[in-house]
This record gives sequence, C-alpha cells and structure tokens, in this order.
Amino acid sequence: MRLLVASDIHGDISALRRVLSAFESEGAERLMLLGDLLYHGPRNNLPRDYAPKEVIELLNSKRDIILAVRGNCDTEVDQMVLDFPIMADYAYISLGDTRIFATHGHRYNLSSLPPLRPGEVLLHGHTHVPAATPFGEENLYLNPGSAAIPKENFPPSYIILADGTYAVKDFAGNIIFSGKI
Repeated sequence: MRLLVASDIHGDISALRRVLSAFESEGAERLMLLGDLLYHGPRNNLPRDYAPKEVIELLNSKRDIILAVRGNCDTEVDQMVLDFPIMADYAYISLGDTRIFATHGHRYNLSSLPPLRPGEVLLHGHTHVPAATPFGEENLYLNPGSAAIPKENFPPSYIILADGTYAVKDFAGNIIFSGKI
C-alpha cells in the first residue's frame, strides 16, 4: 500500500487542497491524517485560508480514503461534523513487514514513548516540524511536519510511505528526508 501522511491542517482549505493534490499525484491509496484538522488552536496564528466549513465538506467527500487520529485541537464537536472516525488517540498500521504506531504527538512522542517493539515506527505530527530520526532498538521516528502552519523555517510538508521506504516532501515534490523503514 502507498500511504500519504499529513498532519496539522488546522482548518486551512488551501493546505487541504495541496494534500489532496499530492495524494493524487503520488498515486497514494490511503490518506493518514495525524490530527488537528479543523481548529487552529490558541498557540497558532489563524491560517491564511482558514475555512473550516469548506475543510469539513472536502474531507467528508474523501471519507472512504481517510484514516485519522485525534489531535490536541480536535474535539467531539469536530467528530459530529466529520463522516469518518477521528477520536482515536492512536492507530497501529501494518505496511508489509513494518508496524507503525500513528498518533498526533501530544501524548505519545519521543519523550513519552508508547509501547514499541524493536523495528517499529513512531509516526506523529503536532510539532509542525518534519523529522526522520532513528532511536531505540532499530526504531524510527517520522513526522510529516504541518500541511498548513510549518515551523522552524520548513515548508509545508507530508510523508509518502511505500515499499519499505519513506520520503518527507514539500508540496513542490522536493524531498526533505528519505530512507528505508
């Protein structure tokens, strides 16, 4: 399976459109969203193209391709308007022989690890900073950064997971980090 992973859309309709355009051009089969879908949160500036009602409509039209976990800005009210589940704190995903613990990152992260076996991947957003960092017993931490509000001078970005590899990319298709998982 070819999986596109994005995080921290924060109600920005242009960011969601970029994510969906990348999904199509990358030939992905599923879209994994790592939370913070509709609300920008009290610590972030209002996104340039903040339009949560449009984001709701577009996400709901793609509900059959979306896997999602809850971000710290996502609430039960958000779940009431979205037609796919978003309230799980984490999901385990198997891609070939690789097991991935996908979460938003505000609860489980490198400072507060979930139970992982050697070789498993910790995948989370929340920081708005893309990352690909080995740790533990042959584990890998991956972060797609933010599709809408990137930090630390990174561009908006996403991850492609396929065939035992990862590529963190900006929306122009440039690779920021890549490697084997």
